Amino acid sequence: MTSISLKSVPLTALFGIVVITGFLLTGLFADLLAPFAETEIVGMEFEPWGGDYLLGTDNLGRDMLSRLIFGARNSIGIALATTVLAFTIGTALGLLASVLGGLTDQALSRLVDMLIAIPSLVFALLLLSIFGTSILMLVLIIAMLEMTRVFRLSRAVAMNVVVMDYVEAARLRGEGLGWLVRREILPNIMAPLVAEFGLRFCFVFLAISALSFLGLGIQPPTADWGSMVRDNAALITFGDITPLLPAGCIALLTVSINFVVDWMLHRASGLKD
Repeated sequence: MTSISLKSVPLTALFGIVVITGFLLTGLFADLLAPFAETEIVGMEFEPWGGDYLLGTDNLGRDMLSRLIFGARNSIGIALATTVLAFTIGTALGLLASVLGGLTDQALSRLVDMLIAIPSLVFALLLLSIFGTSILMLVLIIAMLEMTRVFRLSRAVAMNVVVMDYVEAARLRGEGLGWLVRREILPNIMAPLVAEFGLRFCFVFLAISALSFLGLGIQPPTADWGSMVRDNAALITFGDITPLLPAGCIALLTVSINFVVDWMLHRASGLKD
């Protein structure tokens, strides 16, 4: 079964799986892979590539390779935690609105509409300026903004299932709300939700990187790919591509996830190649 599944995976999705796995393993084993500590100053600022520092040093003299490796753990880990929180809240509220309907559905939908009407990046910048830029606040604020998109999708797909005969039969049998969600609705909407999780992770990952680049995301001395682009941007003036390394990691991970999500959506649709 495994070999058949692997043969059916297109090259783009296989490439995405390999890249995602590589980044995850790099983050998990960052302490073993990095030649230096995350915040250790090992030399002069902006030392060239080679020698003891394979990718040179950054604006404070920290090893770039080590910062990139620890950046994988921090950037991906925080984005993943934010996505899980946003997805949990958004899916729960969406299912609740679709099953209960009526006033509950209207109240939750109008609240989400108000949040969506405000530009996400502007709203995030405002809230982070007010409540501070700790990692906890960053996760909570981004999750609150992103859960609105998850709510709309989960509500929309659940609405199509709630009206089915087998759900109505379960209601007539006296099944409770939890049973309906777990046994009748959730199993029938998992495909679009799983695909949405991958896409939502991309949006969260890019949002956190953008905020870090602007100075309101993950704060120094924590290694983060977005802030690493900002800290080393001056090297671009001298033709040094070092700032493009963390930017390339961001782009590569985002593209890889989209490859995998596209394949998953294609499989869920039931269409033939």
